[in-house]
Amino acid sequence: MSIRRLGVVGGGLAGIATALAAADAGADVVLFERRDSLGGLTSSIERNGLSFDNGQHVFLRCCTSYLAFLERIGARGMVHLQDRLDVAVLSPSGRSSSLRRQPLPAPLHLGWSLATYRHLSVRDRLGLARAALALRALDVEDPSLDAWTFEAWLRAKGQSPAAIAKIWDLIALPTINLPASEASLALATMVFREGLLDRADSGDIGWSRVPLGSLHGVQASLALDGAGVAVRHGVPVLALEPSSSANGSVVRVGHEEVTFDAVVVATPPATAAALGVVDAAVAAQRLGSSPIVNVHLVFDRKVTDLEMFAVVDSPVQFVFDRTASSGVRDGQCLALSLSAATAYMAEPSGSLVEVFVAALRDLLPAARRAHLLDAVVTRERGATFRGVPGSRAWRPAAITSTPGVFLAGAWCDTGWPATMEGAVRSGNEAARQALTWLASSASRVESPLGVRP
Repeated sequence: MSIRRLGVVGGGLAGIATALAAADAGADVVLFERRDSLGGLTSSIERNGLSFDNGQHVFLRCCTSYLAFLERIGARGMVHLQDRLDVAVLSPSGRSSSLRRQPLPAPLHLGWSLATYRHLSVRDRLGLARAALALRALDVEDPSLDAWTFEAWLRAKGQSPAAIAKIWDLIALPTINLPASEASLALATMVFREGLLDRADSGDIGWSRVPLGSLHGVQASLALDGAGVAVRHGVPVLALEPSSSANGSVVRVGHEEVTFDAVVVATPPATAAALGVVDAAVAAQRLGSSPIVNVHLVFDRKVTDLEMFAVVDSPVQFVFDRTASSGVRDGQCLALSLSAATAYMAEPSGSLVEVFVAALRDLLPAARRAHLLDAVVTRERGATFRGVPGSRAWRPAAITSTPGVFLAGAWCDTGWPATMEGAVRSGNEAARQALTWLASSASRVESPLGVRP
């Protein structure tokens, strides 16, 4: 069979994964990205000679597709992955505890951390084990789970508001990007079983040691070039339409036409819908979005020895030391990651900085003596889809109703929340389906599709 040509629209993780998987299988691939750099929602900005990520993106040891992706782009050595799950949990009261796995099989590996978790009463601690075992017994494929909110299920299992806020939301909020009161039980079950309850080492946390623009943008560009993928930067593709050509799909950019045998659209749902992919229209209308805000603070001195920590009883959620990756030489740069951040989207950056500097000083005594040298607020309004009850049915498959057109993106039906792992999985699946279709359609004539400006 002759080499088949595949067009990929979108240069985020899903689009990059699609392009690499297809090129590695022998396809001739062109990737279109409207921005000047790759990485999509995992990117960096430069300010005053420093680098700040648009969000503190983390992964877990169970994110096997993402880890394989890092290997493929030659970036595995640029990330840190904990040898053992270990998260300090601080409070403005001065009380601290930790979530640390022990060398025991799941779910016993978390038993000691839960039994000694100082942010909850003894009664609440005892109740955690019962709920965890009940959660582990749920079937992630059971469609009825998507009719419940996670909080409603937790309440039915006897979990107090304090337990929900200080343990269950501590994990659900950053992974689903919604609080338990809004999150689908189906997604929560997947997160807790895959990340914590089924295997002892699954929840070990990893993050980039370098700016995301380097990790995903630069490294992916090198890998794509090495794979023979042609990357067209600054090229917006505005619509998909039937083409008059009988030889394949046409991407039309300005007055230029490029012919493909198939196209993968790896964009946010609203963009895919605007391109005319009807399967994305329902998702764009129903899924909605949940924002993430990050507050980056540069102090004139070191204020904590912790690489990362979580917080309860405070507006602060998670904090990461980004000193080395930001380029700060003297002092310390901390990134405060705020999930489900709708309440902060309209707040002026100066007000947010003031609130979170004060909150951080309530947590870290050394920060009270430190001077703030710089602060950057980054906002991603459409960071993830809203994983509420019912959302499972609204997430589309890679195969669309239009022959030769496929979808990729963390919002597609991967079974995972909108994470880097979900994005890579969707790209791998879109490539697999596109290649299968290309192979099966090689000997038959299809009605071609095009893309118009």
